[in-house]
Order: sequence, then C-alpha cells, then structure tokens
Amino acid sequence: MTEKMTMVKALNTGLRAAMDKDPKVIVMGEDVGRLGGVFRVTEGLQKDFGEGRVMDTPLAESAILGTAIGMTFRGFRPVVEIQFDGFVYPAYDQIVSQVARMHFRSGGRVPMPIVIRIPFGGGIGAVEHHSDSPEAQFALTSGLKVVSCADPHDAHWMIQQAIESDDPVVFMEPKRRYWESGQVDTASTELPLLASRVVRSGADATLIAYGPMVKTCLESAAAAAEEGLDLEVIDLRTLSPLDLGPVLESVRRTGHAVVVHEAQRTLGLGAEIASRITEECFYSLEAPVQRVTGYDMPYPPSRVEEEFLPGLDRILDAVDRARAY
Repeated sequence: MTEKMTMVKALNTGLRAAMDKDPKVIVMGEDVGRLGGVFRVTEGLQKDFGEGRVMDTPLAESAILGTAIGMTFRGFRPVVEIQFDGFVYPAYDQIVSQVARMHFRSGGRVPMPIVIRIPFGGGIGAVEHHSDSPEAQFALTSGLKVVSCADPHDAHWMIQQAIESDDPVVFMEPKRRYWESGQVDTASTELPLLASRVVRSGADATLIAYGPMVKTCLESAAAAAEEGLDLEVIDLRTLSPLDLGPVLESVRRTGHAVVVHEAQRTLGLGAEIASRITEECFYSLEAPVQRVTGYDMPYPPSRVEEEFLPGLDRILDAVDRARAY
C-alpha cells in the first residue's frame, strides 16, 4: 500500500510497526512520551503502547544509553532518541566504550540491539549544538552500524530494519527533511539496510551524498541537465559499513566524482570515500575526486548557515572543476 506522508510520519509509522511486531521494542528519551518528541516523531506512541514501552527520561543522555545497555541484557530492543545531534556528546562514552564493544567483548554472547536515533544536520535556523553533523565520529568506531535516510520511504523501512538488527545502529535523521512529503510503500520492509542506491542515472559525473544532501544533489543534477550535463546521483544510505559497489561502478563510467556532505571537511567521510575511489578507480578517473562540505569551524549562527551548508552553486562549481581538469 502506497501513501503520501512526511518523513516524521514515516518514522512514526515505522516505529509503530516495529512495536506492534515485537513487544520487546521500547522507546526512550527526553519528551518522547507525553509530548511525542520535540519533532513529534514519537507522537501517540505512549498513548497506544503505554508508559512501560514509551518512557520519558531525565535530561541525561549518558544515563539514557546506560539504561538502554542494561535493558538489552533482559532481552529488550531499546530505541533511544537523542533530541538534537549536538547533545549526543554526554552519551559518547557509553556509545563508544560500551555499546560498540559489548558484543565483541563478550565473545558474541551479548548482542546490543540498540537503535540510537539522532536528528542531525542544519538548515532549520537553529545553531551550534542543534545543527551538528557528528556521523563521522560514530562511523570510525568499530562495532557500530551508522545509517542515514534521505526520504520518507527509506525512513519507514530503514527504521524497522535497524530495530531488527542485533547490532547497535546509529540512525541519523536529516531534520531539515522531516517535514517534506513523499510516497511510502508501507508494505515494503524487506530491503537491505546496508546498501547504497543510484537515485538518478547519468553519464558525465557522479555525485555521492547521504541524508539531507541527497535532495540537494538531485536539485543540482536537474539544474545541470538544463545546460546539457548528465549527472548521476548516489545515496550512500549506509555510512558504516560503506557500500561503495554502486559508487565505484558509476565512477568507472563517468570518470568524475564529487562527494557532498554537511559535516566539516577535514577527516570527514568525504576523505575516506575519495581515498577509496582513488584506490579502486585510479585508471578510470579523469580528475581528482572533489569534495563539497561544511567548513572546518563550529556550526555558525543561523543567519549565515546557508553560507556554511553545501548548496547548488558550490556543487556545480565542483563538477565544473572536475570536468575542466
């Protein structure tokens, strides 16, 4: 059944489906119960599933993750909401020192089926701790899976797949896309969680993005098409592990690659992706891999955030640089 809905509604519907399917799935976080979450992703869940399964917590991110870890020992599957990306750092020690390591530390005897939902990125007029992009910090931590959805359909099935995983999943939700609508096939839940996809075919250059930048890259490709340039766009979906199969196949055809993300440039995911493309596609590349990213600085005041975030002009400039090399 296909239905048009926002990403917020798609996530809510996906959470609801997972809770219906498995009574061990619980939701925890600040204001996720009575309020329904600051972005209303969990709206109505406490009313329908009760305070025992949808729990408001104190404003204490480390304690939220610590409690979730303990609950997995009793067979629960906690879905934890971090209210904003920049507030995850108090829980960072629990995530990298406990959540990521417990399965390995226990010799495989203790799984960690925890989903850590993090609204991330900018573009909503907020500042600093409300607009961070910390995905690379989790992607470099062994033991964690890190994924990001880019549209309502993927949000719906990816959150269910993440909850079914016995490994901990950091689920990055692009908050600037929360209120954008799209068609969702609510019967589709069997897609692979850790697979990238080609969202627009093209022959002249490859744009590689994830989360909020997928739509920006599609807009850039549409603008380029008006000038006769045919750009391919790939949504990574999974940041750890990376699924670069479609990326490498695409770059071998186009000879040009541009990686786009909101996070800061230095040691970001773009650096790893550019390195892997260079290693695997060296003889196919006609120019160095280009990166279009945020700048190496704290997230700026909201009135200038559009200068910080990659936009259509910066992406097309990078394409031009690559093709003119």
